[in-house]
Amino acid sequence: MADSTIQTIEIDAEPEACFAVAADFASYPEWATGVKQVEILEVGEDGRASRVRFVVDGMVKEISYVLVYEYHYPGEMRWTAEPGDDIDEMIGSYRFDPLDDAKTEVVYALRAVPSFNIPGFLRRQAEKQVVGTALRGLRKRVEEIAAG
Repeated sequence: MADSTIQTIEIDAEPEACFAVAADFASYPEWATGVKQVEILEVGEDGRASRVRFVVDGMVKEISYVLVYEYHYPGEMRWTAEPGDDIDEMIGSYRFDPLDDAKTEVVYALRAVPSFNIPGFLRRQAEKQVVGTALRGLRKRVEEIAAG
């Protein structure tokens, strides 16, 4: 993704465990910082959510958007936002790469263009914060579940 924010993190769990937490949208408000509400709008033939509405704390204002998901189990999930009042464009992905010792490197890529005016450097800073916070939250949740 050109002009996107990309960060990685290592998680002490198999890719399948990381994928399961990332695809469990209903639990996001419990662990994903800033996520206030999640509504699964459609489920695909595979039983996974294919359209999901999110309401998040956007620091300046509450932001609502709908993401459409595509899955490549257990290695990747991708999403694209439907244009709306708050988001003109959002494209993102999680990639789950297996490492030795039952660990996973998670690569998160995100490009978000809000529908309201925000200088480019602030948009990039917000992307970096969202990606970093999401990765740390994902790692914490996956490792807590793995620990039982």
